[in-house]
Amino acid sequence: MQRREFLVAGAVFGGAWALGAAEVKKPAGPKLKAPMVGSQLYGWGQYYDRNGRDFTKNLDEVLLALKDAGYDYAEGSLDVTTTDNNAKFANRLKKQGLKPVSLYTGGATHVLGRASETCERIARAAKESAKAGFGIINFNPDPIGRAKTDRELEIQAAALSELGEELKDLGVKLGLHHHTPEMANAGYEFHSNFRRCPADTVGFCYDVHWVYRGGIQPAECLKTYGDRIVSWHLRQSRDQIWWEDLDTGDIDYAAIAAEVKSRKLPQFFTVELAIEGGSKITRTVVENHARSRKFVERVFGV
Repeated sequence: MQRREFLVAGAVFGGAWALGAAEVKKPAGPKLKAPMVGSQLYGWGQYYDRNGRDFTKNLDEVLLALKDAGYDYAEGSLDVTTTDNNAKFANRLKKQGLKPVSLYTGGATHVLGRASETCERIARAAKESAKAGFGIINFNPDPIGRAKTDRELEIQAAALSELGEELKDLGVKLGLHHHTPEMANAGYEFHSNFRRCPADTVGFCYDVHWVYRGGIQPAECLKTYGDRIVSWHLRQSRDQIWWEDLDTGDIDYAAIAAEVKSRKLPQFFTVELAIEGGSKITRTVVENHARSRKFVERVFGV
């Protein structure tokens, strides 16, 4: 049995003692200086597809536009297959005057064995990413088309705990992200992931709109899990439909900003202007990101 599989099994069957079994000298890791504002590249890809353009072939154009609009970083996807691509992405960011800050990924963590393989791939890629300067890995467990059983959630929590511990050894923070499936059944999986995992290794990538859409009010979420936040994803909607830029709407970002300031919460704000059916697009992707950057400055003071 591989080390990770042993630790996951030990956490499921024998408690959390396994996670602290081996003393590891922790490196300093990347030094990220907050506050910073970035952009999630997923939405850019949607805009480029909409206009019949290849996003990947125009990545440098996107990064330059972000720099010109006042952004500090861009969040792409963690490459767990060709791990040196993460360092190449960091170099492209730096070439355009941006910083390596966070990367996003997902994977299966609910089945014993596969969960360990997922941790293995992410930890290996995170090691190379940390060398390139990335200090946050935002991770969303794969949905499976139905509610996960308590047994599956136990395995998942053990895997997340082990992954968080390994990333911590690298000086990298794990931010747990959620979409709609995790918010079903009154957020059962959403709450389970946090309730079963230690706060010092499994943090929170607070995607405000996905949590809001899942039925949890932003203020309540901040009250319960604010101390776990390591990063943010910011999006707005009006009448429950994603708005083209970050502006006033269904979510009271001014109230969130006040909480961030009063509690001195981490300030790595990633704007994610995704498009869905019903979204009204009246401006270019560059204009909408420039307007969103000004909104973050006006509301969050960053």
